[in-house]
Amino acid sequence: MVLNYIWLGFFLAAFAVGLLRMVFWGDTEVFPAMIDSTFASSKTAFEISLGLTGVLSLWMGVMKVGERGGVVNALARLLSPVFVRLFPDIPKGHPVTGSIFMNIAANMLGLDNAATPLGLRAMQQMQELNPRKDTASNPMIMFLVLNTSGLTLIPVSIMVYRAQMNAAQPTDIFMPILLATFFSTLAGIVVTSLRQRINLLNRVMLLSLGGVSLLVALLLWAFSRMDSALMATVSSVGSSLLLMAIICGFIVADMLKRNNVYDDFIEGAKDGFQTAVRIIPYLVAILVAIGVFRASGAMQWLTDGVAWAARACHLDTQWVGALPTALMKPLSGSGARGMMVDAMQTFGADSFAARLACVFQGSTDTTFYILAVYFGSVGIRYTRHAVVCGLMADLAGMVAAVAICYMFFG
Repeated sequence: MVLNYIWLGFFLAAFAVGLLRMVFWGDTEVFPAMIDSTFASSKTAFEISLGLTGVLSLWMGVMKVGERGGVVNALARLLSPVFVRLFPDIPKGHPVTGSIFMNIAANMLGLDNAATPLGLRAMQQMQELNPRKDTASNPMIMFLVLNTSGLTLIPVSIMVYRAQMNAAQPTDIFMPILLATFFSTLAGIVVTSLRQRINLLNRVMLLSLGGVSLLVALLLWAFSRMDSALMATVSSVGSSLLLMAIICGFIVADMLKRNNVYDDFIEGAKDGFQTAVRIIPYLVAILVAIGVFRASGAMQWLTDGVAWAARACHLDTQWVGALPTALMKPLSGSGARGMMVDAMQTFGADSFAARLACVFQGSTDTTFYILAVYFGSVGIRYTRHAVVCGLMADLAGMVAAVAICYMFFG
């Protein structure tokens, strides 16, 4: 429903701006340009989807190998002591803890197809423990905030899009996304814990959050002491090395399980092919709407207004081109994806704005969509502080994304 209003809003705003330009400025070319953009954008959307098929099949196959090799289960066991303390209202040993751990681990690995069913199952199990069936419980809200904060170790889809848009180093946003999504998730945990009066000052949480925070601080310190050329080299080589190690690790884990690695890969690759085909109409719809919005001049008015405000505050304006992705992300994943692709098309895949748009896309998740799907699946009407906590996590991720991108690419 949200995407329906967004899609309609793009066309109505474009039509209104086009009328203003034609009536008051005598611009007779604006509507032909808008019509031309519909054909160009739909062609671009199909070409992007077609190009995604091979790479998406590859990565979905690799992810299936990791899933069958027990990597998700291993992550669940590793995270167990932390999540037990984040969900104190859930009885110890309750089956829902397993669903929560599996969902978070699957999200971290980018296994969306596996994560969503596990997440819905977790919500159903938490609803069984919920004394007020129409109101979100504390564990539900913490679980939703962890999902909306977008903690992801491997941003596969974003790297695939960058490769399709001919980026020189499609993986150069891997480290910035990893750092930005950490801040988003940390903010979500802290804000929600304060609201729910969860004690984070215990040994397990201090060691876990403190240890990860120290690692991130060391990474930021190390990168801050490098010049831009060395930083780009280290980030690119380190990201590629880590990704290659993950792929090899998945294969070895699946082999140790005595599974047929090749068949597991083929099964996942088939899912990747189907996913690439399935997104074609969605990508056409959103890219056409954005193309019309941009051709009308409405996008330029929006970004010019923000840029003027930034200059008035004596701020740099390189980030303004990525702003539409940041504004769209809490509302719609496909809409934000379209904005990200549009930024790469408009400014170039290796521009600052395009890279920042990619980091925006990877640092948080679609807050309103996740809340609607997960709460709707169990009939929750009153979401309490879920929206506020989720949006605060989003804001932290976006601010961190801007700062980190200036460090890496500015």
